[in-house]
Amino acid sequence: MKTFRIVIWVAVLIVAGVLGAITLYPKKSSDVVAEAPFGVPFTLISQSGQPITEQALRGKPTALFFGFTHCPEVCPTTLFELNGWLEKVDPKGDKLQAYFVTVDPERDTPEIMNAYVSNVSKRITGISGSPEKIAEVIKGFRVYAKKVPVDEKDPNGDYTMDHTASVFLLDSAGRFSGTIAYGENPDTAVKKLENLVSKG
Repeated sequence: MKTFRIVIWVAVLIVAGVLGAITLYPKKSSDVVAEAPFGVPFTLISQSGQPITEQALRGKPTALFFGFTHCPEVCPTTLFELNGWLEKVDPKGDKLQAYFVTVDPERDTPEIMNAYVSNVSKRITGISGSPEKIAEVIKGFRVYAKKVPVDEKDPNGDYTMDHTASVFLLDSAGRFSGTIAYGENPDTAVKKLENLVSKG
């Protein structure tokens, strides 16, 4: 019985020690996560038809937006506004980069992405790929995207996409640095991009 009590007390002390360490050093774990690049490795296709990987999100601070070309309002508005913010914060185009990743690869081929994005901006690069690879990226970057039939009675007919409407901000190492929400105050959005540039 005495041995049993000793074993119990040792177990209690070990658990208390572990909990104490977690309490005393909570930032260490979060710092490790923050040091890792956001998202997952990928090999997709840029609007010019060239392969593009996650390494494109390194070297410069990045604005990253997920959407689709058939989007009626959120995507064209966001791309237009983002282009304006980029021009204001980085007029020479050497401090910031931006990418628009489709969540609708079945319709958004590289050619269609090129025509769509080029019509709005020379500063933003469209990215497409196979449905399987795009699905991996959507999941890896924690983006919400769901196909929604236009007519519920015809689930295999025309559709739209529900998706995350925020712009992700990544530092030059590809680490998550914040978001710009859809409908964000323009001055706030510009300030966020300025802070992103200053952070590097």
